Amino acid sequence: MDMLHESPRLNILGHVRSGLARREDAPKSGAEGAPEAWLELDASFAPALLGLAPGMRVLVVTWLHQGDRSTLQCHPRGDAARPLRGVFATRSPDRPNPLGLHEVTILEIAAPARLRVEPLEAIDGTPVVDLKNLD
Repeated sequence: MDMLHESPRLNILGHVRSGLARREDAPKSGAEGAPEAWLELDASFAPALLGLAPGMRVLVVTWLHQGDRSTLQCHPRGDAARPLRGVFATRSPDRPNPLGLHEVTILEIAAPARLRVEPLEAIDGTPVVDLKNLD
């Protein structure tokens, strides 16, 4: 079996619920005034939240489902006056595998498996693929 070309399975844990409806409306990073949002995870993942609490910082890994997977270079921040860069040297959501990495703070945890977090620049409906504790 060719491991390099194998397609591993990716579990979608849940989705972002946010007031950001369109990619064009989202800030380029959480530090640019991104709003709070809810992470609505499938209830079967509730046991995985054990040990998390409001005030903790977590890294939210998302699948930027509207990313252009064929993009390999871009102008940083979409500014054509800036020189082209390879997407691995940018935070562009357009890349071969468009994973988003978002450092957020947990504001609230609600049953069955919901977390209110801030700041989160991901748009409504973005799939959540992992959470990593930063504290």
